[in-house]
Amino acid sequence: MADVARLAGVSPQTVSRVSNGHSSVVESTRQQVLAAMRELGYRPNSAARALKRGEFRTIGVITFTLSTTGNMRTLEAIATSAAEEGYATTLLPVAAPTQDEVRGAFTRLDELAVDACIVIMEKHLLDATTVYLPPGVQVVVADSDAGERYSVVDTDQAGGARAAVRHLLDLGHRTVWHLAGPEESFAAQRRADAWRSTLREADRAVPELLRGDWTSESGYRAGLRLADEPDCTAVFAANDQMALGLLRGLHDRGRSVPHDLSVVGFDDIPEAGSFIPPLTTVHQDFAQIGRLLVDGALRQLRNESPERGTTIVPTHLVERASTAPPPDAGRRRAPEPSA
Repeated sequence: MADVARLAGVSPQTVSRVSNGHSSVVESTRQQVLAAMRELGYRPNSAARALKRGEFRTIGVITFTLSTTGNMRTLEAIATSAAEEGYATTLLPVAAPTQDEVRGAFTRLDELAVDACIVIMEKHLLDATTVYLPPGVQVVVADSDAGERYSVVDTDQAGGARAAVRHLLDLGHRTVWHLAGPEESFAAQRRADAWRSTLREADRAVPELLRGDWTSESGYRAGLRLADEPDCTAVFAANDQMALGLLRGLHDRGRSVPHDLSVVGFDDIPEAGSFIPPLTTVHQDFAQIGRLLVDGALRQLRNESPERGTTIVPTHLVERASTAPPPDAGRRRAPEPSA
């Protein structure tokens, strides 16, 4: 810093103010200091600055799986939003959702010097009686059922599922089958519950629920199974990856989408419009989720009152070519109420 000051012809205090982004430096002087920094290859010591300020400008992210599209896109959105605020992100995958693993993750984050933590908690964990997040930690939670204990940001899972089912019913389908995600997933549970309640509210029969694991392979197996169901004309898949496998399974069994069956997904992944046929799906605003999670963490760091409970990010249905009226819609009688 002293070398930069000598080269720029200013005081070390002025160099310090430029390094820390203070607005009190005249612009011409700032440019003079920056030019000296570039010439000497000077970079501020971020570790020393962090120790002096007591902040590290880093947000830790704990996640229990990197294999799902939703988690990966949420993580991408967090990193992007944090960078826009001048923060880095430190990722800490956790192998198993147990108390010891959670405690160990927070210990490691403390050692890595982070200012706050975002937990992507897709699986049932926070409501388990044996698992608690450490008290006093600045925490924001994504995709969970943490109640009023933490600030939570989640997609409107139920609203998106209802929109998918109503879209298919409005096209004239008697009922809608559902390919759900894994049992331990909060998102899968909310989407399945909304599917079931929407059918009951419409006084329609509720078919057997099929269970997948978010992968296209599980969707493919479901497609082979549903192709043999003569009464199945519409399917709501709990994510786009399973919908992709579903389309292939139906195709391999000689069933045409949407002529024989209509299919709706959930997520609106970037590739959804390139499926054959292009997939009707529920759009999630992952960018907004990331912004709200980072904003919640920063509000806690600034000692502002954070929102407790759950902030819901709206979804909307994107209609493409994978849905249509059922093949016999023109000659069908009005649907009879379910028993």
